[in-house]
Amino acid sequence: MSGWLLILAVLVLGGVLSTLGDRLGSRIGKARLSLFQMRPRRTAVVITVLTGSLISALTLGLMVAVSERLRVGLFQLDELETRLRSSRKSLQLSLKQLDQNQAELAQARSDRAAAEQQLAPLKKQRQELEAERDRLGQDVAARDEELRQLQQRTRRSQQELRQLERNVLDLRSGDVVLSTGQPLTMAKVAIPKPELARQATEDVLRQANVQAYQRVLPGQKPEQQLLLIPRSEVIKVEKALRSGGPWVISIHSAGNVLRGEKQVLAFADVRRSRQVLEAGQVLASLSLDPEQSSQKQVFARLNLLLAAARNESQRNGALNPRLQVDQDALNALAAQLVEREGNQPVRLEVVAARDSDSLDPIAVTVRAKGLAPP
Repeated sequence: MSGWLLILAVLVLGGVLSTLGDRLGSRIGKARLSLFQMRPRRTAVVITVLTGSLISALTLGLMVAVSERLRVGLFQLDELETRLRSSRKSLQLSLKQLDQNQAELAQARSDRAAAEQQLAPLKKQRQELEAERDRLGQDVAARDEELRQLQQRTRRSQQELRQLERNVLDLRSGDVVLSTGQPLTMAKVAIPKPELARQATEDVLRQANVQAYQRVLPGQKPEQQLLLIPRSEVIKVEKALRSGGPWVISIHSAGNVLRGEKQVLAFADVRRSRQVLEAGQVLASLSLDPEQSSQKQVFARLNLLLAAARNESQRNGALNPRLQVDQDALNALAAQLVEREGNQPVRLEVVAARDSDSLDPIAVTVRAKGLAPP
């Protein structure tokens, strides 16, 4: 029930009971009734008091009957206060526990930050170790590759050793005039029309046959076909020439040949002619120390330098093993190197004098850096 309705009901009930009590007291007073041998006036007072008490009882009973909050406040207030105090204590404990948990959380965060700071060097060290592991892996791979190349070179060396052993046997049994792989002829060929491929091939083979005669049967005229070459090799040469462009055709001995033999087995090597060196290209270089000033030492270093330049030119694709160098200029440079003064090393370089194709002779010059002018 609403509070206003409750108040209104109490007021109405109180008014009604007050009126009834007043009338009852008046009638009892007029009737001069007596209860429990009391005087009428005292009896009226008692009736009035009872009526007021009844009003209070009825009012309280009505309020208790219609208001649950009032019932709770009258009969459960102590229990509620006890529960409230218990709840407040629990709240205080919870707040205290919360503060403790927050303090522990802050400490945990601080410990975590400290741990992360300590972990950072470990992570960096781990990255360094991983990088070192990768580097070691690359080194192992490089060593494996070197080992593989060494095994290949070993196999080639064993093959060369067996070939040398066979050559020794051939030398013991006769005069070897052609060794395996030795070139009989080498020519740069370019034809204007594909139809001339066969004729150009025959010219190269004829020249190789003449060279075979001169080495195997010296003094005899090349009246017969001493050179034997497979048909597939001839077709290979013709096919290359028909494709156009300059080609380097070389015919090599397929085995050791003794003087006086009647046949020379051969094979063809076909390579497209191309520029292998440019003018001004450095082929080899070395340092001549100040203490290397004798004529023997200077020429030894120059010969080593020229040999390195020859190997470099062949590595670049040059087929002609001969170097063209101005001997007078080289001797003048050697004399200047012998007579030089000072304690600084001289840098010697072999430089290509002009552009060179695959079969061209390699023209070079030798220059010295750090040498005082005469």
